[in-house]
Amino acid sequence: MVVATCCDLVLKRFFATEVSVSRFPLIRSMACLAVLLPLGAEAGLVVVVAANSNAPKLTSEQVSAIFMGTAKSFPNGDKAVPIDQSPGSPAYAEFYTQTAGRSEAQIKAYWSRMVFTGKGSPPQDAGDAAAVKKLVAANPNLVGYIDASQVDASVKVLSELK
Repeated sequence: MVVATCCDLVLKRFFATEVSVSRFPLIRSMACLAVLLPLGAEAGLVVVVAANSNAPKLTSEQVSAIFMGTAKSFPNGDKAVPIDQSPGSPAYAEFYTQTAGRSEAQIKAYWSRMVFTGKGSPPQDAGDAAAVKKLVAANPNLVGYIDASQVDASVKVLSELK
């Protein structure tokens, strides 16, 4: 009922007049969507480690270096082992676009070259965000990324991706 009232208010304000919203069900539905859309917005991705890890906050460049295999440790010297979500997932694509500025296809090509030349191997594929969080929470050397809404006391945020 509250949402419907908010939708009606959006419509009345949009048309700047009293509108019989019952005569315009499609427009009313669109107004409701406009009201509700911000409520479903994702919180964004965060880079996490175990809550008991000594790893310091990371810049986006440091995150990229760890996940692209050019850095093997955190800035404090502790070993850093990156854990990926599954390729093809929205989080995977968003993560590499934001941190490395590369598409999923470019990341795949990059790791193919690195493996072929013996210069590195890609991060372990943990599956979904829940699996990443579970693995990371159990090992202070592991680092992964999850949606900010999934952060709890078992993990510590090192970086927020924007």
